[in-house]
Amino acid sequence: MMDEMVSLLNRLAPHEGYTCSLLESVRFMRSNRPLARTLVVYEPCIVIVCQGHKRGYLANRVYHYDPQHYLVLSVPLPFSTETEASAEEPLLAVAVTLDLRVLSELALVLERPATSVDAAPEGIISTPLDQPLADTTLRLLRALACPEEASILGPQIVRELYYRVLIGDRGSAIRAALAHHGQFASIARSLQRIHGDCAQPLPVNTLAGDAGLSVPAFHKHFKQVTGTSPLQYIKSIRLNQARLLMIRDNLTAAAAAFRVGYESPSQFNREFRRQFGRSPGEEAKEMKAAFALFPPV
Repeated sequence: MMDEMVSLLNRLAPHEGYTCSLLESVRFMRSNRPLARTLVVYEPCIVIVCQGHKRGYLANRVYHYDPQHYLVLSVPLPFSTETEASAEEPLLAVAVTLDLRVLSELALVLERPATSVDAAPEGIISTPLDQPLADTTLRLLRALACPEEASILGPQIVRELYYRVLIGDRGSAIRAALAHHGQFASIARSLQRIHGDCAQPLPVNTLAGDAGLSVPAFHKHFKQVTGTSPLQYIKSIRLNQARLLMIRDNLTAAAAAFRVGYESPSQFNREFRRQFGRSPGEEAKEMKAAFALFPPV
């Protein structure tokens, strides 16, 4: 089974970086080389690795995603990743964006008395890939290799994939996150706002007020979900977005800095170098292949 998934991904993702699929919600990931730890920002999504190995680092925790484990993010999170891959055995993965409307519908159906109400919501989860989910992933890849099947069968297979994740080993924690239990709900809304409006001024006291929390409480709950402070999260989102603008849209460092809300190019350059360990130009050149985005093949 895994051999067929790898074969399909080699066809569907022939280029290093990210390749769009025939479904808007699905992208393919490929790396032909090992990559040292670097900051990434994932939208809420499911990442299933069919070949190679990735490790995600958030606060003091390590999350493995490889052919035996998949990753789920229920909120947009910046974290650092490390990739094991080679030209002979490239990293090959499929990333499926979470449609919160569909997930909420499924979660309502699955809301049974037997469901643990004590499951703590988590923003990021790594969990073993079971056989039913692997089967669903293979059928999704087969469908995406054919335009007609992608259009007709693809959306239903994605829905089934959501279902398999929600009833998996960590399904209760994922459903709790999707239901936005407790303070997680307030922080999740704040993260979505930051992610969508990162170029706008985002004072922490305003974010805290909008979340209905005091500033100290907002800091506490924010760090529980993201592993970092609100200011560092905002900075990471802006710097990563600027990096993608330089890589995918060929913007200059100055233009990218302005686009994400920096008024001072020198401040942007300092913070960028502190975050990524090299200048904006050096980082864009080095990571151009890793973060390139290609249309469907």
